[in-house]
Amino acid sequence: MNKKILLITAVLIATIAAVGLYFFKGVSLGNEEMVQQKKKKPPRTVSVMKMAPSSIGQTLGLTGSVEPYRLARLASPAEGPVASIRVREGDQVKKGEKLAAIGRKKGLDAEILSLKEELKKEEENLNRTRTLVANQALPGEQLDQARTEYEKVRARLVKAMETAGDYTLCAPWEGVISRVNVKDGEFVAPRAIILEMYDPASLVIRAAVPEAHAAKAAVGMAVRVTIDAFSGDPVPGHISRVYPYLDTELRTRTIEISLNETASGVVSLLPGMFARLDLVLNKDDAALTIPVNALVKTKKGKTVFVFDNGKAVARLVTTGIEQGDRIQITSGVQEGDSVIVEGNEKLKDRTPVRLAGQNQSNGSKNKGNTKIGEKISGEQSGRTKGIAK
Repeated sequence: MNKKILLITAVLIATIAAVGLYFFKGVSLGNEEMVQQKKKKPPRTVSVMKMAPSSIGQTLGLTGSVEPYRLARLASPAEGPVASIRVREGDQVKKGEKLAAIGRKKGLDAEILSLKEELKKEEENLNRTRTLVANQALPGEQLDQARTEYEKVRARLVKAMETAGDYTLCAPWEGVISRVNVKDGEFVAPRAIILEMYDPASLVIRAAVPEAHAAKAAVGMAVRVTIDAFSGDPVPGHISRVYPYLDTELRTRTIEISLNETASGVVSLLPGMFARLDLVLNKDDAALTIPVNALVKTKKGKTVFVFDNGKAVARLVTTGIEQGDRIQITSGVQEGDSVIVEGNEKLKDRTPVRLAGQNQSNGSKNKGNTKIGEKISGEQSGRTKGIAK
């Protein structure tokens, strides 16, 4: 009986031990599978853009004003009351046209009339003396004396006529009256500005370039011009003149901008207009550009990650023009490369990655990847701001 009980007990113990071993192995295998699954993390999802040429430029924002470089401030050397003002602001005048007159020149007019009569007599005397000297009726010294007297009277007449001209203001060239400072009857002193006029064909946009960029300014550089007085898109222009010095107080260099022929007929400039300018310092119409956030700075230097057969391959690059949120890549990538622009945080070289929207179960490439790249490339062109097209 005792033997039978011992046998049953031994069988139960063996059975329990077998069952325990079975469950222990199952749990161990399950833990190993869980560890393996944890080790096999899914590849990081990234977005890429394909490298394609586009335009990029470094621009400098400036402000300027419309000013004429041909401007006349007319004053009379004579003093006296204003006899007549024949023009008003905005009048178009022609070269030589009388604009204003100063009074109190009756005495000068009488003197001119007297000198003309005197000159006429001296001329007759000179001709008579010349004839007598030719006939040897008078010595040659008499002819020299008669010529001297004639020239003296003529010089006095010329001087009197010039003085009389000071009492009348005439337009030096064709232009527009921009300011009249006096009214009829007002007394003016010598060299007091009576009126101003400008040449509409000489209107330019003047702007000041900071010293840091002053050396880069050159005649012919492209400028995008936005005039506040005219709504619409910016119009193309160019630098037509660069002043050869810097303002010692403001440390700026003055430039003049003229509108291109295509824009001159669209925008009619007026003196004093305010202008916003985008000066294109550098430009490349066939540049490879990426978003600034796609660039990673490492110990080795500036780096980008290129998607290659399911892996992120690190490439050292050199950069060029930076504009807004885009930057030019001058070496390190080629046209057609797929540069990772999203999901590149803390990536390492040769790290497995998958494209956004890729089928994770089979690891195949997403057929829509090209469209994603094309979309980003399109955005790239759209964000390229400040380029003269």
